[in-house]
Amino acid sequence: MFKTLAVTVAVLVAALLAYATTRPDTFRIERTASIKAPPDKVFAYLNNFPKWSAWSPWEKLDPELKRTMSGPAAGKGSIYEWEGNGKAGKGRMEIIESTPASRLVIKLDFQKPFEAHNTAEFTLKPVGDSTVVNWAMFGPNLYVAKLMSVFFSMDRMVGGDFEKGLATLKAESER
Repeated sequence: MFKTLAVTVAVLVAALLAYATTRPDTFRIERTASIKAPPDKVFAYLNNFPKWSAWSPWEKLDPELKRTMSGPAAGKGSIYEWEGNGKAGKGRMEIIESTPASRLVIKLDFQKPFEAHNTAEFTLKPVGDSTVVNWAMFGPNLYVAKLMSVFFSMDRMVGGDFEKGLATLKAESER
């Protein structure tokens, strides 16, 4: 009886581990919002890391969050490093591409609670008297993330934070 149970569990675990290898090698999460403000006003909140405290959903996870900013005040080469509690974690962002009022690309390196190296991209498109903002994050989907994706949807977890951030960015930009 015990031997049959042990073999069954081992087969199920092996099947789960094998199934995880079939998951995609990359991931992409994105959300879009329409903001009734000109692109340059919205872009100013994105292109300047000190302004992230006004809208970023992660800024409020830890009241004791330690922030270090270096490089230019805004735009390409601007760097934001943070270290906080378990929810906020530890990491670094660097603006690697900044096209005024239209596109921003950020190299995003997480160190804690897990290591990951991704890219965040904001694109802004004027539509009438509004700006359509698309926020995307993409990168490699390593084996551990593939295994986790069998049980949890990263799109639902992180996508919800993107939705909160875009809603706050909208409120700030429309003032």
